[in-house]
Amino acid sequence: MTKKHYDQAFKRQVVQMIQEEGKTAPQVAEELGLHVNTVYRWVSEIKQDGGQAFPGSGQLKEEDKALKALQKQIRDLQEENDILKPANVCQALSLG
Repeated sequence: MTKKHYDQAFKRQVVQMIQEEGKTAPQVAEELGLHVNTVYRWVSEIKQDGGQAFPGSGQLKEEDKALKALQKQIRDLQEENDILKPANVCQALSLG
């Protein structure tokens, strides 16, 4: 079974049908030929992330971007540490 991809505007429109038009998730799912769990998930994402929901293919939410940047910084610092450790050992031996 292939996974269908829906754009951000469509997902927001589906959620709007539930939140503003008073339709139920099963009604909307049936009307649009969607699985009801998909509709519930979209509603949940909007409630949780608001304007950050459905960032799109290859895009990250702001907090995910920040986390990724911090993880990269940690990797870079660990690499720098690994490079500097042998130099510190050599310097300590020459002073001794």
